[in-house]
Amino acid sequence: MPTLQAELLVIGGGATGAGVAWDAALRGFDVVLVDRADLAEGTSGRFHGLLHSGGRYVVKDPVAAKECVAENAILRRVIPDCIEDTGGLFVTTPDDDPAYGDRFLAGCRACSLPAEEIDVAEALRREPRLNPGIRRAFLVPDASIDAWKTVWSLARGASAHGARILPYHRVIDLHREEDAVTGARVRNEHTGEELDIEAGFTINASGAWAAQIAHMAGIEGVGVIPGKGIMIAMNHRLVNTVINRCTMPADGDILVPIRTVSVIGTTDSRSADPDEIPVTQAEVDQMLDDGERLVPGFREARALRVWAGVRPLFQDEKAGAVADTRDVSRTHAVVDHRERDGVAGLLTMSGGKLTTLRLMAQDIVDAMCAQLGAERPCRTHAERPPGNEDGEPYSLGSRLRRREATLQDEQLICECELIGRSRLEQAMRRRGTTDLDDIRRSMRLGMGPCQGGFCIYRATGILHGVGRLDGAEASASLHGFLEERWKGVWPILYGDQLRQARLDDWIFQGLLDVEHLPDGELAA
Repeated sequence: MPTLQAELLVIGGGATGAGVAWDAALRGFDVVLVDRADLAEGTSGRFHGLLHSGGRYVVKDPVAAKECVAENAILRRVIPDCIEDTGGLFVTTPDDDPAYGDRFLAGCRACSLPAEEIDVAEALRREPRLNPGIRRAFLVPDASIDAWKTVWSLARGASAHGARILPYHRVIDLHREEDAVTGARVRNEHTGEELDIEAGFTINASGAWAAQIAHMAGIEGVGVIPGKGIMIAMNHRLVNTVINRCTMPADGDILVPIRTVSVIGTTDSRSADPDEIPVTQAEVDQMLDDGERLVPGFREARALRVWAGVRPLFQDEKAGAVADTRDVSRTHAVVDHRERDGVAGLLTMSGGKLTTLRLMAQDIVDAMCAQLGAERPCRTHAERPPGNEDGEPYSLGSRLRRREATLQDEQLICECELIGRSRLEQAMRRRGTTDLDDIRRSMRLGMGPCQGGFCIYRATGILHGVGRLDGAEASASLHGFLEERWKGVWPILYGDQLRQARLDDWIFQGLLDVEHLPDGELAA
């Protein structure tokens, strides 16, 4: 069986795993990162896009708030091109207690979070769609962050320092010799081939799946609670500032402008299985009703897509069981399996948030270095991964400005996301994938109002040529994309979105007859 040798094996290709690979590679470790699917396809790619200021937690969870305050500032400095500085507002709606604002300000001061109360009239001037009945408003340094762009930037940075990044490599077993983990066996999900990875150390950064990975080493009781949340993307930016309800964290209390859409979120409930997170009609209705509290007329706006993600919440076993997942701290913990279970060579990251990904990586790599007796200081607070060299933050109009420079020179493939043919072909060659959904995560292909209705058959034809696919393979990729998009569309089929879905159906069923394309198993 083929074997890879590495000093460090990182399991999990989300924000935490990519952050660990970047941190460890910068410190000079020989790193291999594996994930069962594409990078950031799990929790990291399924959240509302908020770069937390810490304001959400200053009253209920000050430890998590202080971590967010510090890391917000660092991420703005080291990955600016992944972040849009939208700013944030905490507002007291007619359903909220105005007195909570005083507790909020006191919490901000205690956590060193810059916050300022402004006149309601000024808040409404900044965001005219806000509920005119709001009674208080506070400015905070919230922002939005592109998770896919962030993870791939970190992965490219790790690769530039020698790391090997292996998406679609599922861990099927951990190797254990006596009282130490010495690597893993992985399976290539595309070819079915298996590979042994021999590693001096293994870091389990698989998030909500961390307990499943630890179980492969004979370790039970890792304190991870999968916390499910749903979010809905509206088809344009109803606001240009992150809007939070100024109250204790609750369902549907935040609206985030991310790229060309705005996202309302989120619910919070315990999930028995991180791979089973269905969206219910009751949850959709609840989100739409909650949006009305922040932006009247929210229900009449066009809902574009709904999805669910699962948080890896840390549960300290000594603290006892918690009934409500909102009562679980959003901070993180490094689980030292040598100390806890007598198993060396393995650390697990539990809990945390995307905003604190850098700190989480630093803490767990520091813990590894301590076990190895290696003094290699962290550098991620000062080093910028690829794509962020100019130090400029992302701006909403940047893609349009780039497109206008080549307006007459190349074919436009995706009108919604302004993706030209040359950029699409370049991304396909760089990713080396036959999966159009992978390209979507790299470029936001098909994520606009038509959800791929006008661009994805063009992209399929281009992939057919670039990837040298035969007709059946190209058709299978088209099918896979359409099926994945449909999962997030059908629960919100009403109004304009229903009309758009019907048009897409005419295109793909009436014109292309996609159900009868020669794509082997799917066609059957």
